[in-house]
Amino acid sequence: MSDSQSKNDEHDKNPELIRSDAYWRDKLSPTEYAICRQKGTEPPFTGAYNDFKGDGVFLCRCCGSPLFDAQAKFDSGSGWPSFFAAKTKQGVEEVFDESHGMRRTEIVCRQCQCHLGHVFNDGPAPTGLRYCVNSASIQHETDVTKG
Repeated sequence: MSDSQSKNDEHDKNPELIRSDAYWRDKLSPTEYAICRQKGTEPPFTGAYNDFKGDGVFLCRCCGSPLFDAQAKFDSGSGWPSFFAAKTKQGVEEVFDESHGMRRTEIVCRQCQCHLGHVFNDGPAPTGLRYCVNSASIQHETDVTKG
């Protein structure tokens, strides 16, 4: 990543949404905190939105930013909610991740840096992408005017 790109990415973050660890511990359940703020992963096939079907938008659990349209959700068979596209490029940030001996691309909320999951290049058309997201890091809203 270039220095100019890093500086541009910094301008995209909302300083009002950068909170203390104590704030997040108080706001989130222990499971949500472990996943959203400590980059955890929920066990496959256990998340509330894995089998979810319906209209609306998925928002960041931490700050409420719109991240994914329900129409972009598909069943990947992976055990986690999967989307073929983010709602906007301004909502989801991609970060190179070499943790756990793997090379992958982490996805975080651009506004508050909530860990969402990872994106892979094995998704369906039209993008070929699979945004693999933890249910604990998102919330569904049927009122699409919020997204």
